[in-house]
Amino acid sequence: MKLLIASNNQKKLKELLVIVETAKLELEIVIPNQLGIVINPEENGNTLEANALIKAKEFNLASGMITIADDTGLEVDELAGRPGVYSARFAGENATDSDNREKLLRDIGNSENRAARFRTVICLFDGNEVKYFNGVCEGRISKKEKGSLGFGYDQLFIPNGYEETFAELDSAVKNKISHRAKALQLLIDYLKT
Repeated sequence: MKLLIASNNQKKLKELLVIVETAKLELEIVIPNQLGIVINPEENGNTLEANALIKAKEFNLASGMITIADDTGLEVDELAGRPGVYSARFAGENATDSDNREKLLRDIGNSENRAARFRTVICLFDGNEVKYFNGVCEGRISKKEKGSLGFGYDQLFIPNGYEETFAELDSAVKNKISHRAKALQLLIDYLKT
């Protein structure tokens, strides 16, 4: 069985591939550039599910393969759940990860309510049927950026039970406790059945 991971984000692809490979599934993982697919779907959905489905459908149409796509959002309690579905473009359409982190720290300010969660939705689409797998990692937002690993908001997010940000944790630890790992594990369990 072949499975296309519908993403152009090299850091996300690397993280997903490591998690899938450790599961030792009997399937071949394919990434878009192996097929010469260069598309960038417009993620204009209002939910993580909608955006994951948009990506899964477009990459499935381009490849004819069973496709998985994910969308992830950081939900911050002090900001009423923002940036949420707009996490990648929180500071604007062409914002960098650094721009988004700076805006997040500005918007939270000195608030003591720093509770947050990462939420990932993985969509599996075979051309007909759609299945969703959800993962959540609870934590809090650091008062300053720490660490050099990871991507996105990893320098600010401290998962519950830890004092380090995702960007300070070894990738093997992060890949066991993260929102993406939890959603992917549900997908893996489904594929095994």
